[in-house]
Amino acid sequence: QLQLVESGGGLVQPGGSLRLSCAASGISLAGYAIGWFRQAPGKEREGVLCISKDGSYSVKGRFAISRDRAKNTIYLQMNSLKPEDTAVYYCAAKSNCLEYGVHYWGKGTLVTVSS
Repeated sequence: QLQLVESGGGLVQPGGSLRLSCAASGISLAGYAIGWFRQAPGKEREGVLCISKDGSYSVKGRFAISRDRAKNTIYLQMNSLKPEDTAVYYCAAKSNCLEYGVHYWGKGTLVTVSS
């Protein structure tokens, strides 16, 4: 069974950067689209970025998602962080980025943006 483990969260000042990692064990991530989601306190979980099975890199605004096939790991690079980016960030394995369903969730990593 696929297990996803997020890491790289922590406390960062506004304007700073963080790179989150989503590492997999049990199966290759090559067969999955991988999405990053986040849930801020008191809010619903929302999608951040998704990378397709064949994709290697995608950027949206201040965030970028990338896939390292050799390491079986997905990264989320977050730049120019704002306090409103504070949330628990989750990675998830999906059939494709357009579908709503998720096959596997990680347990999340907390990102706190504060001075």
